[in-house]
Amino acid sequence: MAPRVGQVGQVGQVGRVGRGKPGTKGPRVSARQPATAAGGGPPAADRPADAPGRRAAGLSRRRRRRWSGAGLVQAPGRLRSLVRRSEGGLVALATLVGCVAGIAVSAMTWITQSLREVLYQLPAGARLSAVDAVSPALLLVGPCLGGGVLGLLIIAAAYLRGPRKRPAIDPIEANALHGGRMSLRDSVYLALQNVISNGCGASVGLEAGYTQIASGLASRLGIAFEVRRSDLRTLVGCGAAGAIAAGFGAPLAGAFYAFELIIGTYSIATLTPVVVAALCGNLISRALIQAEPLVDLGDVQAVTTSHVTSLEILPSLALGLVCAALGILIMRGVTLVERLVLASGVPRVAAPAFGGLCVGALALLATPQVLSGGHGALHMHFAAEGQGHGIAALAGLFAAKAVASAISIGSGFRGGLFFASLFLGAIAGKLFAALAPVLVPPLADFGLTPLAYAVIGMSALAVAIIGGPLTMTFLALEVTGSLPITGVVLAAVIASSLTVRKTFGYSFATWRFHLRGESIRSPHDVGWIRSLTVGRLMRRNPGTVSVDTPMPTFLRAHPLGSPSRVIAVDGRGRYAGIVNVPEAHAAARDSAADAQPVLADLLMHADDFLTPGMNVKDAAAAFDRTESEALAVVDGTETRKVLGLLTESHTLKRYSEELDRQRRAVAGETD
Repeated sequence: MAPRVGQVGQVGQVGRVGRGKPGTKGPRVSARQPATAAGGGPPAADRPADAPGRRAAGLSRRRRRRWSGAGLVQAPGRLRSLVRRSEGGLVALATLVGCVAGIAVSAMTWITQSLREVLYQLPAGARLSAVDAVSPALLLVGPCLGGGVLGLLIIAAAYLRGPRKRPAIDPIEANALHGGRMSLRDSVYLALQNVISNGCGASVGLEAGYTQIASGLASRLGIAFEVRRSDLRTLVGCGAAGAIAAGFGAPLAGAFYAFELIIGTYSIATLTPVVVAALCGNLISRALIQAEPLVDLGDVQAVTTSHVTSLEILPSLALGLVCAALGILIMRGVTLVERLVLASGVPRVAAPAFGGLCVGALALLATPQVLSGGHGALHMHFAAEGQGHGIAALAGLFAAKAVASAISIGSGFRGGLFFASLFLGAIAGKLFAALAPVLVPPLADFGLTPLAYAVIGMSALAVAIIGGPLTMTFLALEVTGSLPITGVVLAAVIASSLTVRKTFGYSFATWRFHLRGESIRSPHDVGWIRSLTVGRLMRRNPGTVSVDTPMPTFLRAHPLGSPSRVIAVDGRGRYAGIVNVPEAHAAARDSAADAQPVLADLLMHADDFLTPGMNVKDAAAAFDRTESEALAVVDGTETRKVLGLLTESHTLKRYSEELDRQRRAVAGETD
């Protein structure tokens, strides 16, 4: 039985395409699409014998420059062949990607820290969100100044590059729709915006810039080596894995970030390159800069007052549900701020400065902990001096940080909510630990301390906003080193993830895609569905017949045994319907001699047709809706000029072949 087209989300995941062998059959899809058609040039009589070959080579070079960039030097042929044919070659390339990611993350971290030290006159190595002795004037003006610089950068980029037709492609969209192809120029531009935004104190994290620049470099490297589509998607995941591992000092979390959020699936074929990239990124970053761990608990026993049992799952589940609701509110809050900024009429280039002024005012009125990503504030809340905050203080800090993050992103600052969600989750966990025993006294008997609830809340809220249950679970494991605590964290993140998925349906990234009109729910490779269009599948230039043709003439031209479907057109050449040849013969045979039917009485699907731009999923849905076995393909609903014919059987056959190719790619099977 042919697979149902609606199941594409389960199979359309790309892992690793098998290595090619000499003599194998079947098409190969590489990161650089091969040149196909040739056109133009002098007449055939004036061309030398080898002109077609030279012309094809020239087109191939131009097409290569179009995909890979004019300034990119292609890797030597032997190295390209090694990477394409050998799994070890891809692992070596992933190693290089991880090292490059570690260098990029270290550079961004150093630059942003230097910017904050200069702008806010901080001591060397001091974190902005953990310092109280900052001039009020600097707190107010710093983010606004950064917003002004960001606006000038936007103006300069628009002048140099012209107006953008669409937003830059991030790693998730690249893997979902474009086979891993990303623009390195756009990635550098977004990373620069992220550095300015975080460096001036806007409430955004560097994680978006980390993954964008690392994945962009990985994509460009893969294009230089002309790797296959599935391998390029894996390399983009390797870049993100190395970046997250380097940024958080957590290689396991980095690897599963790539599996869950960038590649979309875990497979044996992708395991080695992704893990190697994560380990290399972490090692390079540690060697280049001295970074503190995400949190420092000191003694793991500080998170429990007794032996952790399965009963501790109950309050963890409750905290997971609370974090799910908070995560949805934060994501909708960002959208609300964006709409308010758009409705206010503030120019796009001035919106970051205005938003920065609001964030600075929040820092001045509430606490500097709302500034930047919040690394220093998170460390402080897990240290001894960060304990003992009252319920009102924690609630006020949570609200101020959430509002600052929404204003920062909504007004145009570039950055992510990854670290902000960790910080907000830790505050939510401590709030839960303070409020829950008051509201439900039996919860006081469990053996988890406020620090344990902070770790659980940190992971649960991050899952609600970012996604990746296993990513956040392994992050908690690498932070605490405690398997029992990791077990209750897993329960909380499952509750949070399931609740958000069933009630809201999006992570923060996919929610942004939804607002742009993209139907992307995950990084699963669905780009091949969009490229498998009716225009590619149809049989071109089918025979047509005028609807005014006399029945005897039609029957003589289309006897039994000839193609069973003929497309009819009206006097202006517009599509009129499909005539079933056997039914036409039967109608003529069964009718009286003086009451011969006309073709117009036999037309089927006069108002049902396909267009070349429809993808295979849309075509299959049209066949189901019209209950037809074949439909005409026309150029548009107005002109209705016939271009071809497509049958349901051929559509399902091609779809089945593509699904099988995707399944083999996920399993890493060789041809």
